[in-house]
Amino acid sequence: MPFKNIREIMNGQSIENALTRISHEIIEHNTDTSEIAIVGIRTRGEYLANRLVAIIENMKGVKLPLGLLDITLYRDDLMHAHSQPVVHETKIDFDISKKNIILVDDVLYTGRTIRAALDAFIDFGRPKSIQLAVLVDRGHRELPIRADYVGKNIPTSQKETVIVKLDEIDKQEQVLVQEQR
Repeated sequence: MPFKNIREIMNGQSIENALTRISHEIIEHNTDTSEIAIVGIRTRGEYLANRLVAIIENMKGVKLPLGLLDITLYRDDLMHAHSQPVVHETKIDFDISKKNIILVDDVLYTGRTIRAALDAFIDFGRPKSIQLAVLVDRGHRELPIRADYVGKNIPTSQKETVIVKLDEIDKQEQVLVQEQR
């Protein structure tokens, strides 16, 4: 689908600033760092989660447990996929009980990805709490889901798409909003 009116909403520095602020908020809200674990939703949430772990380690001198969650088989639109879904590794190699899990994703939109992540995560046990951190909240929720930590709220229309580009996979660092024609 062709796009027009491409706008840069965040650059590399503003992404870094947002992740630093989110890290501070996580520490303020969860004072006992021994109870925190970070879990990134594949794909871009994985890289953002890695960054949050590194920032918090730099701030507090403690390396938090890091997990990676693939939600492919939990998506409610899986039956509508035209091709065979690609399932990636889920890696949660720590006990989640008595942990405040910080679930990390790049963009919060309808809430369906987060619902799928919650379904997938609960298969691993029952944590103390699950909190949500997202780089961008663009609105338009279809489910009663909200983020606890937000890098930037970006009001969008349904005709717009939010694209997060990260150095680790895109060799660029920016958040764009593109209008569909």
